[in-house]
Amino acid sequence: MRKGYVQVYTGDGKGKTTAALGLALRASGHGMHTYIGQFMKGQHYGELDALRDNPFITIEQYGDVRCIRREEVTPEHIAQAHRGLERVREALLSGRYDIVVLDEVNVTIWFGMLETEEVLALLDERPEQVEVILTGRRAPQELIDRADLVTEMCEVKHYYQQGVEARKGIER
Repeated sequence: MRKGYVQVYTGDGKGKTTAALGLALRASGHGMHTYIGQFMKGQHYGELDALRDNPFITIEQYGDVRCIRREEVTPEHIAQAHRGLERVREALLSGRYDIVVLDEVNVTIWFGMLETEEVLALLDERPEQVEVILTGRRAPQELIDRADLVTEMCEVKHYYQQGVEARKGIER
């Protein structure tokens, strides 16, 4: 039996979701199944089309069709996050997946849509062989402490500072 670990990709730099998607793609090349739950995302991203026909990767979104700010969180956003956490729990315990990704879950916690304790409880339920990846800025210290691997993406320079919007195929 293979041992799974808990990984956190956090920080203000670009590449957290991309790293998780890359890991899922690599794993699919070895016949491993990945479930990706995208919190706070309901809009179209290129990975949805790119991975649609990959039989080893399942992606579901639990978010609004537009990006929201912390002060714009509504009870419906909170309900979406909780429905997403339940779907992730089902995937985690289903026995179908080798890897489970909670994309943007750290931001979901920072926005107050989920509690850190809820995600820690989910990690307590994790079957030993399942790899879990948590992405998003501002990972709570409790998740960092629980993780086996933590990568912090550090922004050194970004063209967003010059007003460049998210580009199709690069950031979305």
